[in-house]
Amino acid sequence: MRYTLGIDIGTYETKGVLVDEGGQVIAQAGRAHKMLVPQPGWAEHDPEQDWWGDFCVVSQALLQQSGIDPTDILAVACSAIGPCMLPVDAQGNPLMNGVLYGVDARAEREVRELTERIGEEVILSRCGNALTSQSVGPKILWLKRNRADLYQQTAQILTSTSFLVHRLTGRYVIDHYTAANFSPLYDVSTQSWIEDLADDIVDLEKLPELLWSTDIAGYVSKSAAQATGLAEGTPVTAGTIDAAAEAVSVGVNAPGDMMAMYGSTIFIILRTAQRVSDPRLWYAPWLFEGEHASMAGLATSGTLTHWFRDQFAKDLDPEQAFPLLALEAQDSPPGAKGLLLLPYFSGERTPIHDANAKGSFFGLNLTHTRGDMYRALIEGIAYGTRHVTDTFSEIGHPPHRLLAVGGGTKNAVWLQATSDICGLRQEVRKNTVGASYGDAFLAALAIGRVKRSDIEHWNPIAADIRANADPRYDHNFQIFRDLYDATKAIMKRL
Repeated sequence: MRYTLGIDIGTYETKGVLVDEGGQVIAQAGRAHKMLVPQPGWAEHDPEQDWWGDFCVVSQALLQQSGIDPTDILAVACSAIGPCMLPVDAQGNPLMNGVLYGVDARAEREVRELTERIGEEVILSRCGNALTSQSVGPKILWLKRNRADLYQQTAQILTSTSFLVHRLTGRYVIDHYTAANFSPLYDVSTQSWIEDLADDIVDLEKLPELLWSTDIAGYVSKSAAQATGLAEGTPVTAGTIDAAAEAVSVGVNAPGDMMAMYGSTIFIILRTAQRVSDPRLWYAPWLFEGEHASMAGLATSGTLTHWFRDQFAKDLDPEQAFPLLALEAQDSPPGAKGLLLLPYFSGERTPIHDANAKGSFFGLNLTHTRGDMYRALIEGIAYGTRHVTDTFSEIGHPPHRLLAVGGGTKNAVWLQATSDICGLRQEVRKNTVGASYGDAFLAALAIGRVKRSDIEHWNPIAADIRANADPRYDHNFQIFRDLYDATKAIMKRL
C-alpha cells in the first residue's frame, strides 16, 4: 500500500493525516498552539514553533502511529492559515512573528492610504479585491514603515504555507490562490506579480515564485527529512491556504458549490463560472488553471466560542464544556428570547470590512441565562454568515449547494441555526477532518493517483441539514443589520 500525507496549520491547532490510495485515514495527529495578540487589532504566530515546529511534530507522530516506511509516502502537501506576512532573511530565517490574515488589522492606515492613492476601481479591476485587513500588500508597507531595520534584512516575504514549503524543499514558492491576497501586488488578469500600482511597497524579487497548488514545488531535503521523519526526495506540492484545502476535502468542484468552514472563523468559498468582482467579497484564481473562486470570511467565529467558554464556563470541565454549552443553548428558543449578538470581536471582514466594528450583546434582561447568551452567540455568527450568503445572492451568484466542514460541525445547534437563518440546506461529509484531508487528496492529485471527481468516493455525504422556516430569524436578522448601521459611528468613537 502507498500513501499521501497532508498537514494543515490552523489558527489554534495543527492537524495531519496519512491517507491510503482509497481515501482511508490510516493515522491522524494534532498539536495545539496559541494565537498571539501582542496588542488589540494584532494577531501573530511564532513561525518556528507554531508552523515548522508543529509540522515536524505532527509528521513524526503520523509515522510513529502508523508504523509505515516513510518511503511508502508518495507525496506530501501542506496548507496553513492565510494570507500571512512573514519576512525572512537570506537563509530563510524569520525576522519576526508571522502576521496573520484578516484578523490582524494593524495596517488600517496603509489600507486607507493605498486605496486613496491608487483608487478603489483600479485596485478592484487589476487585483480583483478591494484592499482590506485581509490584504498582504498594506502589511508589507506597514513593515517597511514601522520595522525599517527588519525590512532592510528581508530577502523574501512569505506566507505560512510558503515558509513550510521552503523548509521542506529549499524553494520559495506561492500558489496563485494565495498570491491573489497580496493586493495590490498581484494582477488577476495576467496572473503575475505587478509593481506599477505601488512600486514603493516591495521589490518584486522579494516575492516567491508563482505556481499552481498541485505543481510539485520540490522534494524533501536531507535536513527536512531529519527533522520530519519523511524520506529524502519525497515530492512536495506548492500547497495553498487552509480554507481552499478544506473546500477540496468536501468536494467543492463545480460552479455553484459553496463551502462553509466552521473554524476559528467562518470562511466561505464559492466556485464560480467566471471572475466575480465586488468590493465586499474576495476573488482569487481557483487552485486549478482557468477556474475561479469567490471568498468571504467572518473575523471571529469559533474563536468566539472559545472566548465564551474561557470567560463564562469556568465551572465546566474544559474538555466537556462545548457539548454542555450546546445543551444549554438547545434549551433556549430560536431567537434566544430577544437577545442578539454582533460577532465583531476582532472588527469584521466580509461584507462590511470594518476594522473598527465592535462585538456586543444587545437586548439583555434579567431573565437571560448563560444558555440564552450562548445561543445568541451562535445565532450571531449565523446572522453574519447570512449577511455573506445574501451578498452572493444579491450579485447573482447564489449557492446551489452548501457543504459544511470543520470543528463547528460537531455543534448541532450551530449547524441547524445556520441552515434556518440562511435558509439553506447543508451537506456534511463523512470525514470532517478538513484541510489536512484535502491536502492528502491534493498530493494524490499532483502525482496522478486520483481524479478530482474521486473525492466523492473518498469522502461521501453523511448528513443532510434541512432549513426550517422561522419568522423570528428573519425579524432578528433585520435588527442585526440595523443594529450595526445604527452603532458603527459609536463603535469608531469607542
